[in-house]
Amino acid sequence: MGYYIGDRAIALDVPFTDPNGVQRPANWLRNSSARDRELLGIVWQQPTDAGFDQRFFWGVGNPKQLNDQPAVDEDGKELGYTQTGLKTLWKATQEQIASTLLAPSDWRVVKELEVNSSFAAAKTAFPTTWQTYRAAVRTSCNTRQTEIDACTTVDELKELLFGSATIQQQKKDADGKGITESVTYQDQKVDEEGEGVVDADGKAVMEDVTEDRPVMEDVPNPAIATAWPADPE
Repeated sequence: MGYYIGDRAIALDVPFTDPNGVQRPANWLRNSSARDRELLGIVWQQPTDAGFDQRFFWGVGNPKQLNDQPAVDEDGKELGYTQTGLKTLWKATQEQIASTLLAPSDWRVVKELEVNSSFAAAKTAFPTTWQTYRAAVRTSCNTRQTEIDACTTVDELKELLFGSATIQQQKKDADGKGITESVTYQDQKVDEEGEGVVDADGKAVMEDVTEDRPVMEDVPNPAIATAWPADPE
């Protein structure tokens, strides 16, 4: 996938010559607007053989079953057993992860039970930091399972479990209005018909163009699952 002029691929961060013979700098594509690219016939092409995540999809555009459902035959008749959906599978995975996180400190619990005369004494002797951590692991597991149950699509479930920790969005002011900034760059001048203007020698006539563009910022992704707690050590 990428930007193309006809059959010619235009790579990001690489200088290129546009159809009018103008040499564009390496950052032109990143700084250009959709209108800039449209005027030069630059289009974005999606891949025709896109891959797919086999944990969530049978194929491109073919998601796996999300919820537990009765198994049926070709005529829709129930077969007497339940087909497990992704939600159930991934909730079980959270329990496995929690068990893995708790296992390294299990010996601490056993030690206090063995060396103290009562459960109450053992609990008192057990370091507070580890009590807090182990409780946080169990809480995170329960919360993540609840978040999994709340998903309504496979894409949503995949984003919940494997989405980026941050996303980009337009920065907003105190009133919630999107913040923009003026950006000035050089572009070829165009006539009333939208054709590029050239001088007597056939060279592109350039001019300063100023436009308002959104100011973007990285923010925590609200669609990802609750994080597991950090090990006290």
